[in-house]
Amino acid sequence: MTDGAAQAARWWRPRSLRTRLLLWLITLHLVGALATVWFSFLAFGNLVHNALDDQMRLVAESYAGNDPAKTPRPVAGEAALSRGAFVVQIWSADGGTLRASSWPALSVPLQPGDGFRNLSMDDPAHSNWRVFTAEPGPRADQPRVQVLQNEDYRSRRALRRALLESLPIALLLPAALLILWLIVSSASRSLRVVARDVASQDERSPTDLSLARVPEEIAPLVGAFNNLLARVRSAFATQRRFVQDAAHELRTPMAAIGLQIENLRAHVPAGEATERFNQLEAGVTRAQHLIEQLLSLSRQDAPRRATASEPVDIEVLLRESVSQLMVLADARRVDVGFEGRITPVVPAPAAELRSVFDNLIDNALRYAPEGGVVDVRLHEVDGHAVVDVLDNGPGIPADAMGRVFDRFFRVPGSAAGGSGLGLAIARTAAERNGLRIELRNRGDDGAGDAGPGLMARVHLPLTPG
Repeated sequence: MTDGAAQAARWWRPRSLRTRLLLWLITLHLVGALATVWFSFLAFGNLVHNALDDQMRLVAESYAGNDPAKTPRPVAGEAALSRGAFVVQIWSADGGTLRASSWPALSVPLQPGDGFRNLSMDDPAHSNWRVFTAEPGPRADQPRVQVLQNEDYRSRRALRRALLESLPIALLLPAALLILWLIVSSASRSLRVVARDVASQDERSPTDLSLARVPEEIAPLVGAFNNLLARVRSAFATQRRFVQDAAHELRTPMAAIGLQIENLRAHVPAGEATERFNQLEAGVTRAQHLIEQLLSLSRQDAPRRATASEPVDIEVLLRESVSQLMVLADARRVDVGFEGRITPVVPAPAAELRSVFDNLIDNALRYAPEGGVVDVRLHEVDGHAVVDVLDNGPGIPADAMGRVFDRFFRVPGSAAGGSGLGLAIARTAAERNGLRIELRNRGDDGAGDAGPGLMARVHLPLTPG
């Protein structure tokens, strides 16, 4: 199929059901209007032709009944062509001589026989004529009479009459099309309502769609969609229960293993055994961290309950987050700095806000090199409060920047320990509370800070204070 044919097919078969219905209904109405004009033209054409034929017969008989035949009144050529005036010809009894004519310039011979005929002449100005030849009189010397009328005038009169009769249809057609558009739009409004309800669904707790105002034709579709949503809810609930149960069941034995490892540290001889012991301890620590993140993730995936949110001082919350993560910073010998230039207040659950900043700072500490630097800044950008978490680590490759918020995704070649859940948890908690996280490499244009590493910027909600 060529491009032109494909475009024509897309135009005639649009994907919008409303547009498709309107196109078909408008096409049917236009075809109906044209058919009405055509049949009106045919009907009025027959009517006009029959009426004018009767008049031609009466005129011919009126002249043929006079003895001697009276002279016809002169007719101008314009009147004969544009107004359909009759042209009367008086011929000799033998038909060889034209005795009188109302328009002598019209050279039409006497037709053989009597009755009506359609005559085409070579002159394009008045080529089509309707001719009536009266019957010969009872006497042999009685003149012959022939009456002519322009056939184009008859067609124009029939067409004008048909158009006048179709004028009400032409006037009502726009109103009918407008009514059709309103009816189709009203019928499709219920589909738009269903689409809006589907778009507003919370992916973590989808609810059934209402069938109150759904047309019968799409009610089965909505019902099937509700059944699918029920299965999705059940699958989500099963997944959450599995993650929660697994994390809870693993938390106690992992804590016991961590305690036993701590108790064994004093009995591990120096040398290679100590190095292996440190690797074991680091693995258990990562496993404990993963279990805590899985629990946090399962709590975020649970349907959110309406709870009253108290204003939270972001500066105080950031200082607490930095203090709690100083243990990890000391272990990696990372220098952590905090700078608070403003004191914004955000109405949101403190636990979820802490989840945002704890995971961002924890991610910066893990990816910063040993002996590196992590800075936490609370300031304004273009009049809006933001929190920047900066590190001097390797940053994120451009091709992986769009996936770092995916669960369990880790940048290829990354040497830092982690589960790939921290940024996913932070973004989920941020979106639930009106915050927005933006990641940029510090060396990129517009990052606002030179040097290697990553900048995680949290845009706080626009709230007073």
